[in-house]
Amino acid sequence: MGRLTLAGKPPIAVTLRRSARARRLSLRVSRLDGQVSLTLPVATPETEGIAFLESKADWLRTQLAHITTPVPAAIGGSVMVAGEPRAIVAGSGRHVRQVGTTLEVAASRPVGPQLRAYLRHAARNALAAASDTHAAALGLKYTRITLRDTRSRWGSCTSGGALMYSWRLIMAPPAVLDYVAAHEVAHLREMNHGAAFWRLVADLCPDYVQHRQWLRQHGDLLHRVTFDD
Repeated sequence: MGRLTLAGKPPIAVTLRRSARARRLSLRVSRLDGQVSLTLPVATPETEGIAFLESKADWLRTQLAHITTPVPAAIGGSVMVAGEPRAIVAGSGRHVRQVGTTLEVAASRPVGPQLRAYLRHAARNALAAASDTHAAALGLKYTRITLRDTRSRWGSCTSGGALMYSWRLIMAPPAVLDYVAAHEVAHLREMNHGAAFWRLVADLCPDYVQHRQWLRQHGDLLHRVTFDD
């Protein structure tokens, strides 16, 4: 792994990676943090990689211009819950409460951790219910559900039947959350992404294509809000 710098205003730092699996040059921009990486096949000269990078300069700067800036959860701001924006306001209670279209938080405590705990709890309930429904439809059982704040995937399923989900799915529309649950539960039977797997997903979630597309187009928005102290 190495580092390159694409000249310009401003200059762009690029991580150079070599991969034995790569068959061609590829340039990637993370929509989460704007990190740029250039992957080269092992035998490709670095000079060829630099020339490729320079040829993509305009495209690269356009992509970076659309990267959203992280926004801390704070009173006066908002956060998505079930696909709808909820205004964050100061409340008189000790716990987060959803009141109409607002989320009331305790003003005397850090806002981010309160909301993170609230969203994780809501996510566990929603994802457990969706997983139970889809597992029952297949006549299968999973072993446990784990919630994480993953950036590379929305969910996973182990060969031992353990399901993992990003708790940020509670911020997406309910149908999108349901699709991810259907996707991972389908792996209890098909541990691959072959044709049989996608037929199973379609049986569980007939409109899965549009929900999958929603995540591709808007998934970065779920990571936009930060919940630090």
